[in-house]
Amino acid sequence: MASEIAVHDDRFRKLVSTDARLVKLHSGMVWAEGPVYFPLGDYLLWSDIPNNRVWQWVEGAGARVYMDNANNANGHTRDREGRLISCEHLTRRVTRINHDGSLSIIADSHEGKRLNSPNDVVVKSDSSIWFTDPPYGILSDLEGKKAEQEQEGCFVFRCDPGDGALSVVADDFDKPNGLAFSPDEKILYVSDTGRSHDENGPHHIRAFDVIDGCRLTNGRLFKDIEIGLSDGFRLDVEGNIWTSTGGGVQCFSSDGVLLGEIIMDEVVSNLTFGGPDNNRLFITATTSLYSLAVDVKGAL
Repeated sequence: MASEIAVHDDRFRKLVSTDARLVKLHSGMVWAEGPVYFPLGDYLLWSDIPNNRVWQWVEGAGARVYMDNANNANGHTRDREGRLISCEHLTRRVTRINHDGSLSIIADSHEGKRLNSPNDVVVKSDSSIWFTDPPYGILSDLEGKKAEQEQEGCFVFRCDPGDGALSVVADDFDKPNGLAFSPDEKILYVSDTGRSHDENGPHHIRAFDVIDGCRLTNGRLFKDIEIGLSDGFRLDVEGNIWTSTGGGVQCFSSDGVLLGEIIMDEVVSNLTFGGPDNNRLFITATTSLYSLAVDVKGAL
């Protein structure tokens, strides 16, 4: 596909070469999402939400269907034991696949009411699980099942690694979506994609200070996304944010300066770092999975 590396700040030249080549690894999805890389096995998983599948890509072997009837899974991550954590729209829950292949439900309700449709998820170094819960999976039957919203809002949740208790850590979002910690885990970034269903809705990434490893405070605007939305994003070890947009991928410094862009023909939904050296950017963009070699490692 046609792509272009656009440099807006000289710091970007140290992160990715202007000669770097975007490689299409697989295509044919309806809406590709939720990429997650597994170092043990050197493979990538990602979702095709409307087709209700999870795909697997392996270097040298290509792509195959990893899971059919995937409950319209969206975002994925791996926990500190290397297990797959998934946000399922259809079942409105967060799940874990254990090493023996069994499935555990991490969360499916809060205060006796069903979750909306968990969207994206990250695991902190203390093994706590943090996820966003917008209504996308219950707005229609395309990526889940149309249903009434039971929660009073669209929240960001934390699941305690000890007793599994679920707590609301942020309650003032329209449609919370992507989320990721800074490398030192002192800041949690969360995007709001409310503009997806309201032209005047939010289209930004916010930042929060993490207190005692379990609470958020000092919520503030980090960056408005002018082209499309910040659906999903990840940070590198230097604290730069690499985010999806309507025009490709944008990279921002920790102080909010646009360093550069990977301009693409397809709307990007999400991305992650992977590869043996954790310096390969895997990008899900509407119908396809892409990769790009970069000169910085992703934050764990």
